[in-house]
Amino acid sequence: MKESEAEIERDDPVPNFELRGTDEETYTLDDFTEYEAILLVFTCNHCPYAQAKLDLLNDIAEEYDEAAVVGVNSNDADEYPDDSFEAMQEWVEDGRIRYDAYLHDETQGVAKAYGAVCTPDPFLLRNEGKKAQSASERSNGGESRDDTFTLAYHGRLDDALNPDEVPTEFHIHDAIESVLAGEDVDLEFLPSRGCSIKWK
Repeated sequence: MKESEAEIERDDPVPNFELRGTDEETYTLDDFTEYEAILLVFTCNHCPYAQAKLDLLNDIAEEYDEAAVVGVNSNDADEYPDDSFEAMQEWVEDGRIRYDAYLHDETQGVAKAYGAVCTPDPFLLRNEGKKAQSASERSNGGESRDDTFTLAYHGRLDDALNPDEVPTEFHIHDAIESVLAGEDVDLEFLPSRGCSIKWK
C-alpha cells in the first residue's frame, strides 16, 4: 500500500489541482478565489466515518457564504465501486452531498500532494488574496503550488471519533470562524479519524 509522505505545515502554500467535478466541469483553486476560505475534505461515499460527517459538511456549505466546501474522492473505484465517479454523481443528484463541489481525484495525485491519509481528512485553506499561478507556471514541472491559498488548519472536524458518536465540539466551526475573522486558527492539528484512503 502506498501512502503519501507529503506534510503541509500551517501557513504553507498548498498544492494546486485540476480535477473533474460531478457536474463534469474541471476545477482548480482559481475557481474558488471569491471565497475567503476553502474546506477541502478528502472523503468518499462508502466509508462510514465519511458518511457520518455528510450532514455537518452539507450544513457548513449552506451556512457560510464566504467558505466553500470542496469534497475530493481519491479512492480506488475499481476496488470500491461505491466510490466511482458515477456513484459520486448519484449522491449529488439525490441530495446526499450538497457541497460547493465534489471532485474526482482519479490518479490519487492530489491526495498524495496534500498528504491525505483517510476519509474524511479535512484541510482548511485561507485565501491570501494573492494572484494565482498561471497555467504556464503550473505546467513548468515540479509540484504546483498556489500562493493564493495557504493551510490554516488540518485536523478533525469535531470531537466524535467514531461514526456512531454524537459530537459535542465542532473544531471546524471554530477554525472557519477564525479564518473569516482574519485570525490564526488556535487549534492543534490532531489527526483525523476515518477509513484509510484506498490506494491503487
